[in-house]
Amino acid sequence: MLRDWRRLDAADLARWEALAGAAGEPNPFFEPWYLLASLRAFDPAGDIALAVMASGDRWLGALPLFRRSRYYGWPVPHWTGWLHANAFLGAPLIAPGHEAEFWRRLLAVVDKASGPALFLHLPALPLAGPAHAALLETAAQEPRPCGLVHREERALLASGLSPEAYLEASLSGKKRKELRRQYARLGELGTLAVSRQTDAEDLAGWTQRFLALEAAGWKGRNGSALACAPETARLFTETLAGAARAGKLERLSLLVDGRPVAMLATFLSPPGAFAYKTAFDESLARFSPGVLLQRENLALLERPDIAWCDSCAGADHPMIDHFWRERRAVGRLSVGIGGTLRRRAFALLLAAELRRHPTGIDP
Repeated sequence: MLRDWRRLDAADLARWEALAGAAGEPNPFFEPWYLLASLRAFDPAGDIALAVMASGDRWLGALPLFRRSRYYGWPVPHWTGWLHANAFLGAPLIAPGHEAEFWRRLLAVVDKASGPALFLHLPALPLAGPAHAALLETAAQEPRPCGLVHREERALLASGLSPEAYLEASLSGKKRKELRRQYARLGELGTLAVSRQTDAEDLAGWTQRFLALEAAGWKGRNGSALACAPETARLFTETLAGAARAGKLERLSLLVDGRPVAMLATFLSPPGAFAYKTAFDESLARFSPGVLLQRENLALLERPDIAWCDSCAGADHPMIDHFWRERRAVGRLSVGIGGTLRRRAFALLLAAELRRHPTGIDP
C-alpha cells in the first residue's frame, strides 16, 4: 500500500487522476498535478510515502504519509498525513463507498510499520464528510483510541443566492455603498477592468505578475511571500500550470490601465472550489482592491458545476470571514496504532493532550 512517489509510472498517474475525479471529497492538494509538484519541491529524497489502496486497475484511495520524530515540538514519534504550508486540506482521496475499507487497510499498514511511532496524526481533515465519519466508525470498531485534538472553522462560500442577493445578505447597506464609492474612486486612477480566465493564455506572465504583487506587500517584507524562496516560487508556477492543463484553474484579476491591483487563483474541483492564493496592491489599500475582487468572485455562485468554495483561510480571517457567511469545520485527529499496549500508551497521551488543550467539541 505504501508507494514510492518517485517510481510511479504513466499508468499509475492515470489511475490517480481517475480517482481524483471521482473522489467523494475533492482535494486538489492531493491531486497528482499539485502533490507531485509539492513532493518534488520538498521531498527530493523520497522520505514521504504515498499510501494507495488499489483494486485491480483502479485506485480507490490515496494519502501522502510521513513518519515524524516530533509532535508539535514534543519528542513523540508518529505517522502523519503530510501537508506543507501551502496545502490547505488533508482529506484523502477516496472513491465513494470505500471510506471504511480505506481506513481499515491504512491503519493495518501503519500498525505493521509503526516502528517507534505511537499514533497516526491526520491534519486538516474535514469534519462533516464521509472520510471523517468512517474513521470514527473504524476506530470504534477495532477498537482504537481516537481524538479530535484541534478544531477550527474557516470561511466557506455556499449558497443558492445570486451574487447580488448574496452581497446584500452579507454586507450592510452602508458597507455596500462604501464598496461602490471605493470602486468609483479607484476608477479615477485609470480604466478599471476585471479579467476572468480558465484557460492557459499568458499563464506564465500572469504567474510572474502575481508573485511580484504578493512580494511587494507585507508577506515580502516578512519573508513569507511565495517569491521569497525558490521552492515556493517554483511550486506556485508548476501547480498553476498543472491546474490549467487539467482544466481546474480560474484566474481573476482587477486591473487599472491593464496593471493588476488584485489577483486571485482558484482551483476548481467540482462540486467544490478552493480559493488558493490572493494578492493585492497594498499602496491602494484605501480602495480595498482585495475586497472589490472578492465581490467579483461571487460569480462562482452562478457556476452550475460549483456548489461551494473553500476559502483556504485561517479561522477568523479579518476580511473573508465578514464576506462569506458559511463555515467549514476542519480538524486534526490522532488515532492509536500498533498493539494493545501501544494503544493504551497513546490513550494516556491523548487524554493528557485533551486536558491541556481541550477542543470543546465532541468529534
